[in-house]
Amino acid sequence: MAEDLKFELSLEVAENLETFSELLKKDANTMLNEALEQYFENEQKKLLEKNLEDENAMTNLDFDEFWDDVDI
Repeated sequence: MAEDLKFELSLEVAENLETFSELLKKDANTMLNEALEQYFENEQKKLLEKNLEDENAMTNLDFDEFWDDVDI
């Protein structure tokens, strides 16, 4: 599957990649892999936080608080 992927980088990103490659003495593949790993970690954290917020939003009232203002 990895061989089927195609990437297009903007000129600015390609230039930054080349510049930082020289400054950090790292090859572009290493930097791209590091950046993507960090991106995936950040996105996973966001998804977990959102799921937790959604779960808390559904369960933030206890039984008495929920039924307190209900008139039967």
